[in-house]
Order: sequence, then structure tokens, then C-alpha cells
Amino acid sequence: MKGDDNAAARILVVEDEPEMQFLLGENLEVEGYEVTTAETGERALDEIGEQAFDMMILDLMLPGMSGFAVCREVRARGLRLPIIVLTARSSESDRVVGLDLGADDYVTKPFGVQELLARVRAQLRRGEAGRDGVAKSFLLGDVRIDLSRRIVSRHGRPLEISTREFELLRYLLAHRGEVVSREQLLRDVWGYSPVVVTRTVDTFVAKLRSHIERTPHDPQFLVTVHGSGYRLMV
Repeated sequence: MKGDDNAAARILVVEDEPEMQFLLGENLEVEGYEVTTAETGERALDEIGEQAFDMMILDLMLPGMSGFAVCREVRARGLRLPIIVLTARSSESDRVVGLDLGADDYVTKPFGVQELLARVRAQLRRGEAGRDGVAKSFLLGDVRIDLSRRIVSRHGRPLEISTREFELLRYLLAHRGEVVSREQLLRDVWGYSPVVVTRTVDTFVAKLRSHIERTPHDPQFLVTVHGSGYRLMV
């Protein structure tokens, strides 16, 4: 039965063995998760650059770019999605390296599907993911964003952020890691027609940066993707 708490969770499965990829995808979809697959590490990073995921299941033994390298790159980008590593090797050194690179859990092949699904549920609960895939709170450096209470604070002191700025921030968090165009923001946050010519988005992005960035002119979190829009790195 499709569980309501799983409905919006988006999982990227990085596995080059067709049979294993099918097994994982089929069972995850039966549980109600939205699944995207990638056969290589390079393709996985492309997918992560194009859309946001709530979790990644990552095989270490991939052709070309290894799972270790993928894990390292994902964390280097500042992405905090849970990563469950799969491997046919059970050596302690591999496990230690994987965890040191930022993996959240480690499963050795062969494994029971029900055990893996239980680990997926545990990691999603640990991340406090809601139906829209957005955690209840985030840290951007020394700025804490509490979505449930609609509070943005630095060192415990609330920041004066307008309702529109907060809704823009909430939208960017829901699409964290993705490139979001100005037209998309105008449509989804402001409700404007994308043909409207306005500097509204740029103005509000500048205001938001003044709150969440230590150096707004050289942003670390809310970055501009020239010619495309913006990306929030969390």
C-alpha cells in the first residue's frame, strides 16, 4: 500500500547493474517513492544538478566515476540529502571511507529488500522530511530557518524578513540544489505571468541575501547561475 508519508519522497538510485537497478526501483515505487535512476556517477551528478532529491542510494562500484567520488562531490556541493551506500565488498576500510566521505548508511550486497526499505524509512525520518520533501529546519551557516514556525534567526535572534521574502526562501528550499529560473519564481511565488518584465525577483533575491549571507556580494548559499536563474545550496 502506498504510504502518505512516502508520497513526495524523491530517491535517486545510482546502480549500473540492470537487474539490481530494476529491483530497487520497482520495490521503492511500490512503497510510494518517486524514483530516478542513473547508471553512472557522472549521470547521477547531472540529475542532482537538475532536480532536488530526498535521498540517494549509491553503488560504490560504478564504471568510470566511483561511488566514493560521487559521495565526495555531493557533499562538496553542500547537499545534505541522506546517502545509503551499496557495495559487494564488506571490508571495514571501505565502510570507514564511505562514512568519512559523508555516507549516512552502508549496506552490503546481497541484502534483503525489506531491510533496505527499513533503512530508507529510517533515513527519511531522521532528516525530518515532510510531504513536500522539505525538512522542518535548515542551517545556512549561522542562520537557522524554522519553516514550521516561520522564523529565520541568527544566533537565536530572529531576523526581520518579510512574508514575501520568507515565501521565496521556502520555495528555494523546496527546490534546493536545483537551478530555478526567474520566470519560474515569478509564476510560482508571485503568481505573475512569465511574460511580465520586472526586476522583482532580482530585488528580492538581493534582500534575501542581505539576511542569510555573510558577504551578500559574494554569496555562498544563494548563488546566481548566469543565464539561467538561481540555485540555493544547502
